Amino acid sequence: MKYLKYRARVATSAFCGLALLAVGGCGLTSGSPMVDDVSPGSIGKGEPLKGADLVVTSKEFTEQLVLGAIMGIAFQAAGADVIDRTGIQGSVGAREAIRSGDADAMYEYTGTAWITYLGNSEPISDPRQQWQAVKDADAKNGITWLPPAPLNNTYALAMNEANFKKYGTKTLSEVAALSKSDPKAVTVCVESEFANRADGLRGMEKAYGMDIPASNVTQMDSGIIYTQVKKGSCTFGEVYTTDGRIRSMNLHVMEDDKKFFPNYNAAPEVNSKSFEKYPAMADVLNPISKKLTNTVAQELNAKVDVDGEDPHQVALDWMVDQGFVKEGGG
Repeated sequence: MKYLKYRARVATSAFCGLALLAVGGCGLTSGSPMVDDVSPGSIGKGEPLKGADLVVTSKEFTEQLVLGAIMGIAFQAAGADVIDRTGIQGSVGAREAIRSGDADAMYEYTGTAWITYLGNSEPISDPRQQWQAVKDADAKNGITWLPPAPLNNTYALAMNEANFKKYGTKTLSEVAALSKSDPKAVTVCVESEFANRADGLRGMEKAYGMDIPASNVTQMDSGIIYTQVKKGSCTFGEVYTTDGRIRSMNLHVMEDDKKFFPNYNAAPEVNSKSFEKYPAMADVLNPISKKLTNTVAQELNAKVDVDGEDPHQVALDWMVDQGFVKEGGG
């Protein structure tokens, strides 16, 4: 079973891919110009993209909206005129927009491309090798992958502060040891798909030698999991490693020390013809990608999902704070 097709935030129907070009059919609209008043900071000096007309896209969930805005703001500072087509529903629509040339660039995840788009069943455990394999395979599809960010939006188990102090587990191997020494201690809250797939909870149990009885597993919506873990209703909960609620709720993420879960490193995915025309996109984006860590993603996502801020404004504030761009024309 292909790992990412069932992740709720990126699931999409076959119809969505077919209906991509219909305005609004899958979230792809004519878009609107990005009009941020930005100028080069540490990136975009000399405006190497001056005269370029670029379309930036993204999927519809928070992290993608922020990453899409970061990319668009960077291109503007480098002199490009940018059309904002962020927020496409599902993965297939955004991917097809890049492949077809309806959009020029977006941040995509290596694991999504390798498994969902390219049809591989086994992930590659080394993140750099995973990115390289995707880059090589996608060249024939007219897609160029730029260097990845450390940001890895994958699955994990997390626990609250009280349980962390009580049990002290830091890795999934330690969770496995706890499940044997104190079986009642390891209760988990997970999504239903994750609970029943060989590449989800059951695969994780096998990889780590865990044996969690069904009575210790509670299935629920992903949004509820975070609150239940914080309350201690379950000792461990399934989380996404870049979710802003991890920091806001002070949850402790267990290290996947046997590298069971695939790598979902974010990296710029660019239409190859666009990249041939504007290779400076790489120089503009590479310094930004290097700064995008899980910690940064958690902070930015929390500003939107916890504090209620606008994704685009969050992106702009971060770009200015990091010195990548300056506000105003000077």
